Amino acid sequence: MSVSNIRKIKCDKIDSFEKNGINPYPAKTSRTHSIKDVLDSFPKFFKTKKKIVLVGRIKSIRGHGALTFIHFWDGSGQIQAFLRKDKLGVKKYKFFSDNFDLGDFIEVKGILFKTKKGEKTIEVNDFKILSKSLLPLPEKWHGFKDIEERYRKRYLDLIFNPEVREKFKIRSEIINKIRHFLNEEGFLEVETPIFQSIYGGAKAKPFKTHLNSLNINLYLRIATELYLKRLLIGGFEKVYEIGKCFRNEGIDKFHNPEYTHFEFYWAYADYNDLMKLIEEMFKYVLKSIFGKYKIDYEGKDIDFKTPWKKIEFSNLFKKYVKIDLDKVTQKELLIKAKKLGFSFKKDTPKAEIADEVYKKFCRPKILNPTFIIHHPVGFQPLAKSLEKDPKKLANFQLVAGGLELANAFSELNDPLEQRKRFQEQEKLHKEGFEEAQRMDEDFLEALEYGMPPAAGFGMGIDRLTLLLTNSHNLREVILFPTMRKRKK
Repeated sequence: MSVSNIRKIKCDKIDSFEKNGINPYPAKTSRTHSIKDVLDSFPKFFKTKKKIVLVGRIKSIRGHGALTFIHFWDGSGQIQAFLRKDKLGVKKYKFFSDNFDLGDFIEVKGILFKTKKGEKTIEVNDFKILSKSLLPLPEKWHGFKDIEERYRKRYLDLIFNPEVREKFKIRSEIINKIRHFLNEEGFLEVETPIFQSIYGGAKAKPFKTHLNSLNINLYLRIATELYLKRLLIGGFEKVYEIGKCFRNEGIDKFHNPEYTHFEFYWAYADYNDLMKLIEEMFKYVLKSIFGKYKIDYEGKDIDFKTPWKKIEFSNLFKKYVKIDLDKVTQKELLIKAKKLGFSFKKDTPKAEIADEVYKKFCRPKILNPTFIIHHPVGFQPLAKSLEKDPKKLANFQLVAGGLELANAFSELNDPLEQRKRFQEQEKLHKEGFEEAQRMDEDFLEALEYGMPPAAGFGMGIDRLTLLLTNSHNLREVILFPTMRKRKK
């Protein structure tokens, strides 16, 4: 039978409800307990024979003449209901049989008992429609396998796949535990603008829009960094934000144009202090949620037990690419990169070439959480250089399972050096490098009023969730990922 025919039959059943004076979409229910509560305390309810009211979506209906068994689910759990013609009466029993379908939301009232097979069941002495479904659920609850459809119709994915619901519960817990940890450490959660007149804080291509009322162009933020630093200038010592950021770039298993970003800034601390704090934060999050520090990711054990290894970027590069980054020139590195299969413009900065080579040949080799420290200057225009080695940054990337989880560094608070770095980025932008950071005069003015020494940390919540839930693609851990328009 076609979907349109099924929908017509279900619409006729709505007419049947209304003809009998029944609202098929009532606003209120008399629910007394969740299914989970009832299952967890079943002996108590069974012993007292107290009438209870449960609600949920019908997942199965099995009619046997004068008896009907249904299974229904409320999000917390699933239970069986038992309807008897002699208990409900011929008219009421027939009305249920004729007008209730899979997918309908129902309220049932009755007492609990166990069947001969030991299944916990509620014997129904009254029922009520809560919401009549018009479209049939795919494959009658036996599965929802098409990956693209799962992402487009996440509501059905959540119905059919309990493991999907579990991933999003874990995602929520991850965010809550991070918040709790930082709050206990004295950090203040803040909100900064999503619309920005100048995008900054990362290397990325932005989304552009226009505000009609002020007749100005705006950008969706690519990071929260520059506004959070303004708060350090204003006197806050510890601030963080968890919110949406947007990058108008490619989509793949590790990238989505809209993503949840987490950043925090800590005055009077440096990148070494950050590494210690991050180790403690991860220990707290993993222990609280999973009760252990070891996780499985794509068939491999990743151990978050501290302390984590620290590796110099140049040493890692030398180990896996056999190139001494400290000695090689930009031209020499460009030639070597071409031999490795890369194609760069002649004037591509040395740090950019090294980063792309590192991503392909070095990062995938790192399994357990590792701090990759001291990237070359030019890699991050907002980071301080090492005092003892000005050609390297006081920074780190956190890598685990071959994934870049986080970037962090001692923040550059010298306004003259920051201006110089921005000017270099502007030059790259004019030469066609769209991801270069732009000159932000307002931020530079704020910096000239004085910013304390500080350290900053940024991490994508989606990618962290992907790792901790052993997922293969970011779309599995974003409730409504960005999708190509469906063909008609």
